[in-house]
Amino acid sequence: MPPRLTTTTRAEATVFTMVLTQGPVSRVEIARRSGLSSAAVTKAARPFIEAGYLQELAATERTGPGAGRPASPLTIRPDREFFTGVKITDDELIGVVTDLRAEPVASAHRRLTTTSVEGVVQELAELVAELLAADPAYGERCHSLGLAVSGDVDKAHGLVRYSPFLGWRQVPLARLAAEATELTVTVENDVKSLTVAEQWFGDGVGASSFALVTVGIGIGCGLVVNDRVVAGAHGVAGEIGHIPVGGDEPECHCGGRGCVEAIAGTAPLVAAVRAATGDASMDIDAAIDVAHAGDRAAREVFARAGHAIGLAMAAMANLFGPERIIVTGDVRGLASYDLFEEHLNRAFAAQAFGAAADCRLLLRPRTFEQWARGAAAVAIQTLFSREGVPSPGGAAGAERPERGKATAYGDRARLAE
Repeated sequence: MPPRLTTTTRAEATVFTMVLTQGPVSRVEIARRSGLSSAAVTKAARPFIEAGYLQELAATERTGPGAGRPASPLTIRPDREFFTGVKITDDELIGVVTDLRAEPVASAHRRLTTTSVEGVVQELAELVAELLAADPAYGERCHSLGLAVSGDVDKAHGLVRYSPFLGWRQVPLARLAAEATELTVTVENDVKSLTVAEQWFGDGVGASSFALVTVGIGIGCGLVVNDRVVAGAHGVAGEIGHIPVGGDEPECHCGGRGCVEAIAGTAPLVAAVRAATGDASMDIDAAIDVAHAGDRAAREVFARAGHAIGLAMAAMANLFGPERIIVTGDVRGLASYDLFEEHLNRAFAAQAFGAAADCRLLLRPRTFEQWARGAAAVAIQTLFSREGVPSPGGAAGAERPERGKATAYGDRARLAE
């Protein structure tokens, strides 16, 4: 097996990520889009071709003086390296193995009987072992694990500062998971993880600015501005679920009042339908069914939720003017979308200022496997993008982290296995 590589220069990162996210693409086109010289593109691509990450396709166009020189597009070899991603919820772990394009090739679920840190890490290690045992190639060519967790996550230090649904505070999850799995671990907020997957491999490709709004247990938002995911100075950004739109009520788990999430999140929404219908046994599926059956009180609850989400989306659009907004969530959460879509759109249109109201809205239901894919996408981006956080010892030339080391930086230097 040729040496395992990562990008060590900005030119390498530019060339590799352009082929990864936009390929197949010729060297000439890479030079045109990136502003790099043809020689710089060739130099940057060569080690990745030699190591089997990139390959040349048959010539499909002609370039140069007189258009007489054949151009061979570069494309990714997706199975050159694999990545594991896990979405951690309050009652389940959802894991995937993906190829270099973040396409899942294996998946597995594991129920959680506890949300204690020790218990979750143990189950996580067993899930990862199960996934990597599915094919010898996964174990041989998977070195990175991405974890997606709801709440306030410090990616740079691999720390879960606060996850309300897990009840975690100040948990050094990257270090613990690295010790348990012997993989290089990246931890990121789940919504930001899904945003990265959309930016590199989904509906965000080609958009320099877009937003991802998630509807489900919580109301989240990931932002991309000028081709970068907005992390925030303290790792918190895009929290539209905590924009106050309901006045002084209801109280939110964050300590604030009138938050969107306290109105439209799954738990408060179910509680409101229970109160409106007098049926204390309802879960979210039953609440959706009752509303779909025409219960006026239940439908009013969903209408209020849609109005709250629309107001928050408009506030976000007014602040930074995205090209598009992708509305997503788990399939169950979006099963209720038709119940609040009209109210969401109406509130958004009424509150968005000027041309911000012309922002394109895309509905994209996502399974939990897609959230796990987002975690893997963050691991891919961290490894191959120069836009991430620099490694502690500097960027280019840093030594490879030990296998099993907790890091948010990826393996920055070119590595030999």
